Amino acid sequence: MEKDYQHLRFDYLKSPDEVVVTPVRRPVVVVGAGPVGLSMAIDLAQQGVPVVVLDDDCSLSTGSRAICFAKRTLEIFDRLGCGDRIAEKGVSWNVGKVFYRDEMVYAFDLLPEAGHRRPAFVNLQQYYVEGYLLDRASSLPNLDIRWKNKVVGVTQPGQHVELHIETPAGSYVLHSDYVVAADGSRSAMRKLCGLESKGQTFHDRFLIADVRMKADFPPERWFWFDPPFHRNQSVLLHRQPDNVWRIDFQLGWDADPVAEKEPEKVLARVRALLGQDAEFELEWVSVYTFSCLRMDSFRKGRVFFAGDAAHGVSPFGARGANSGVQDADNLAWKLRLVIEAKAPETLLDSYCQEREYAADENILNSTRSTDFITPKTPVSRTFRDTVLRLSRHYEFARRLVNSGRLSRPSVLGHSALNTPDRDVFRGAMVPGAPADDAPVTVGGNRQWFSARLGNEFAGVYFCDGSDAALGALTELTALASASIPVRCLIVLPADAAGLSFRGIESVVDIEGMLANRFDATPGTFYLLRPDQHICARWRRFDTSLVADAMVRATGMFSDQACNTGQPCLA
Repeated sequence: MEKDYQHLRFDYLKSPDEVVVTPVRRPVVVVGAGPVGLSMAIDLAQQGVPVVVLDDDCSLSTGSRAICFAKRTLEIFDRLGCGDRIAEKGVSWNVGKVFYRDEMVYAFDLLPEAGHRRPAFVNLQQYYVEGYLLDRASSLPNLDIRWKNKVVGVTQPGQHVELHIETPAGSYVLHSDYVVAADGSRSAMRKLCGLESKGQTFHDRFLIADVRMKADFPPERWFWFDPPFHRNQSVLLHRQPDNVWRIDFQLGWDADPVAEKEPEKVLARVRALLGQDAEFELEWVSVYTFSCLRMDSFRKGRVFFAGDAAHGVSPFGARGANSGVQDADNLAWKLRLVIEAKAPETLLDSYCQEREYAADENILNSTRSTDFITPKTPVSRTFRDTVLRLSRHYEFARRLVNSGRLSRPSVLGHSALNTPDRDVFRGAMVPGAPADDAPVTVGGNRQWFSARLGNEFAGVYFCDGSDAALGALTELTALASASIPVRCLIVLPADAAGLSFRGIESVVDIEGMLANRFDATPGTFYLLRPDQHICARWRRFDTSLVADAMVRATGMFSDQACNTGQPCLA
């Protein structure tokens, strides 16, 4: 039977650190046990880094809150060991429909091609996601979660962070090499560090109503502009598990947030949409105003900020939780390499470089969505309505409709960790892009390419079994014993499925999708980071080129790698 994650309460347990005279020093402390903090902690623990999670509460989230988890985030959850549970419980969807007044103007498919392990999105209440992450975290022996541990002071006296923590039993001090603040939009850690988020607050209000009902609506995203049941405003409908539906009603800036949550007002709005005879019950109601903002820098010394603590966007486009989990995905492997003294501390600067870029991209898209959904002048309203009318018949107009550009992973094309191409490639798998997935077989059993990559640097070698391609095997094997190992994976076409290689794992690209998506020919080699972003690629494997790319990808000095004589992150 499924746990009632929304109503679980966790006991405060006194930790050994509270009774010692000299503060204990930990490698990493994560503040906040939401989706971002738990993802961060699991990722570190899986990579062998002991981690402590501090949370000032003793429960998971209430209400559905973040519900749309994107394909890229699902792939990260797969690597963290809870992707299957989230996908199986959630409602999968790829199709969205846009309505203007009383007509559907067009539909779109976010994942029209086959051969992907995960759908474009899975809808699942945030408390389930947190619960599944917590179950996974609790199974890891080097991950310590402490409830009712509130951070009330932060200093950085030297090569560590000093945290002052209050608990029901008193207070104690904890030292940490690094701290990750994932404590939400009202981040206490941000305030304790004397920092702030800056940006734009939008003068509009929206009502969320989670409605439990049995309905035959398909699992799609439906967005109405100016519908007859809610004139001059917008409405969004999403399906969730357990026969719960999320409905967002635009209210306008002048709406009274307290009055709008009164059951009779909410019920009237829902009946206008569903029909007066519809049978349903309210699960959760909230009124919100949103902002697009971010911190100037996601780092202060040895404290890093992630998720809503670092940046905030409107809920349209599902960019909040997804971008936060991707923050954790970006930072964990870098912290591990620095803690293990395998990379210089300058590598950590790339977290800010890459994720601040991603935040700016999300804020730009979120702001544009909000401007289209809630036009504030007669001219912008006329433009929007004209675009919607034209989109019934014309493709060019559909590209201008913005009901919330849905979350996509950032392509970190300008990252200093990338090695620029020296060979010609086509397609989307450029340096900086997250690696695409495809079906493969291992020993005749169907699996997925992404499941074979793990938490390490990976070298993906496309081999057709020819003498020329096989000549690189000895050097490929040697990469596994480098100071920072590169675990190689050989990709074979279907007609070479019988080949096997001592000491190197191989998969069969049974349908040819992987080679097509990576524009690979025999001898092509891709270097992937532990977060599965591509950092280099060549048409021919060359050990020296891989070594230089690894130097660059780990933020080390190298004239040859950076062509500047400066640190790769300069």
